[in-house]
Amino acid sequence: MSLLQFKARPWVVFDPSNKDHRNWYYQFVQHGTWGRCPYRFILPEDHGMNLITLCQLSLIKYYVTQEFGNPRAKSTRKTKKISG
Repeated sequence: MSLLQFKARPWVVFDPSNKDHRNWYYQFVQHGTWGRCPYRFILPEDHGMNLITLCQLSLIKYYVTQEFGNPRAKSTRKTKKISG
């Protein structure tokens, strides 16, 4: 067993609901490198895309679901009635 396996960053699956994972992706966008991230994100073979695209699509799905996914959640937006 290689010594690098003990010192390497652990492998994790990118989870957009995890605030730390979103923060590490944001750091990547700001700095253009994963160097400050304590993890190595796994890219599933069946996705056929790169890690950045996977993160972007996961985040889009997460935020759209947050806003529109729960039909029972009441909207905080107020609509103005136009009298005419």
